[in-house]
Amino acid sequence: MSGLPDKSELLAEIEKYRTLTRARPPGVKIEPVGPGEESVWDFPRPPEVQEVSQTLRVEFAGERVAETAKGLRVVETSGAPVYYFPPSDVAKELLSPVERKTSLCEWKGVAVYYDVVVGAARAREAAFAYPDPLEDLSMGYDRLAGFIAFYASRMDACFIGETRATPQPGGFYAGWVTPRLKGPIKGEPGSEGW
Repeated sequence: MSGLPDKSELLAEIEKYRTLTRARPPGVKIEPVGPGEESVWDFPRPPEVQEVSQTLRVEFAGERVAETAKGLRVVETSGAPVYYFPPSDVAKELLSPVERKTSLCEWKGVAVYYDVVVGAARAREAAFAYPDPLEDLSMGYDRLAGFIAFYASRMDACFIGETRATPQPGGFYAGWVTPRLKGPIKGEPGSEGW
């Protein structure tokens, strides 16, 4: 996709965000973690790329948009995991590139966006990918190159194994929330600094 900013132009902006500290929210109780559960407050910063052992699935307008047993997830302090599908396991004919729409992650680089289109149904900016992730910290983000993530809030259903995921609060982040994930999870107004 053309129109991506030059990486050298992004480095100062990226460094500004990388140095932001993330503190546990004052006065907000961190939920206790039981067997088989995980807390977003135990996730690392910088974010970490992890392999997913369960099958991941995304459905929209009666179609299976993506399904994989080779998924990755990115976990970061206070956020719900974001799940990524290898391009070979995505129905790419259902993705329509969104021209001139990009965003910047201080760790992964520049993301490009896709609408998901099934017949007359269109989910706008419902998926994204990092075609050329940053590699300067050797954090493994290059593993995400071309992998596609989906916003649970814009799809009809997203599954991790047999568990249906719900969207991360607030609508800005693409994290998937399940009952085994404990927070509070950033996303709502007032949680920007978490």
